[in-house]
Amino acid sequence: MSEAQILRTVLDRWKSAVDAHEPDRVASYFTDDAIFQGLYPYTVGRAGVAAYYAAQPLGLTAAYEIRETRRLADDLVLGYLEVEFGFTDRPSLTVHLGVLLSRIDEDWLISHYQVSKPN
Repeated sequence: MSEAQILRTVLDRWKSAVDAHEPDRVASYFTDDAIFQGLYPYTVGRAGVAAYYAAQPLGLTAAYEIRETRRLADDLVLGYLEVEFGFTDRPSLTVHLGVLLSRIDEDWLISHYQVSKPN
């Protein structure tokens, strides 16, 4: 499977859970010790990821476009993306997202997630 296919598989699941406002399902796509940096202080682990997405407003949606991919090792894929988060009550927010995916057994999970706002 190509790096882009691996990223799409994981990020399509992530997007589906974000769009459905299912924070525990979002968190299930991260490793147990994932480093997570959204738009406010970072956290480590699935509980922090779930809490972050639980605090997001209902109706939040995510649309992503893969910009770059790199396979760092057989079990590590780096992705650089542009993500547009849509809201029901305010303009959308476009961010840059860097993710590191790790293969755990036969599944790929997010082990690092870092958002930054474009200049």
